[in-house]
Amino acid sequence: MSHKENELIQKHMGLVRRQALRMLARVPPSVSLDDLMQAGLIGLLSAIRLYREQADAQFETYAVTRIRGALLDELRNEDWLSRRARSKARQIESTMSDLRHTLGREPNESELANALGLSLSDYQQMLHDVSGTQVVHLGDMFRHTDHAGADPLDVLSTDQVAPSYALRTPQEHLTTQALRQCLIEAIKNLPEREQLLLSLQFEHDLNQKEIAAVMEVSEGRISQLRSQAISRIRSYLQTHHWERIPQEVDIETLL
Repeated sequence: MSHKENELIQKHMGLVRRQALRMLARVPPSVSLDDLMQAGLIGLLSAIRLYREQADAQFETYAVTRIRGALLDELRNEDWLSRRARSKARQIESTMSDLRHTLGREPNESELANALGLSLSDYQQMLHDVSGTQVVHLGDMFRHTDHAGADPLDVLSTDQVAPSYALRTPQEHLTTQALRQCLIEAIKNLPEREQLLLSLQFEHDLNQKEIAAVMEVSEGRISQLRSQAISRIRSYLQTHHWERIPQEVDIETLL
């Protein structure tokens, strides 16, 4: 590593830490901050070596994309979410879809618990169990398209990143915009409290403890509500023909 590269890494260490902490809040306790930091530093070094200065492509924006990609790769490689948790997540999403169709609206927690044959407390524990299903494996979404095998972060990048990560064709641009629009509609359909939670996290950049203070509930309750919101979003996307949506959703990456 050159002296200049080392200087840039030190300068942007805070960027890596912020992304690692945000990711850490969405994954099971078995994932350590140190592991995410190491992966994020690899992403930062990659950004430093590959970035070419552009008038409309700031380094920090490009670096965040690379860092997130490295964090996602680390989580994929560690197989961090159990099959049982994935199965529970699918069960919740399927039940949400069925009830949404039957009721003509988003079901509340009591209705979901009843449909699953669970008490409200057991359903909320189930939400806690799937709280690690927040990070997206977007590659599956393009398995049967022209994007098969492509890095999902490439496909879902915006015009704010460097050209090597920009959308390459009008078709790719339309696909991305259609998915984002569907995601926006899914968020608008969320119960008001869950919309507020996501707004506090992604628009105001609050951590879980801060969100709990604003909403006057426990951090554990915030984790449950966030899991439920993500499950609603995934269920909505699947209902609206994004059948290849994978096991987790990273809203920030899509937006």
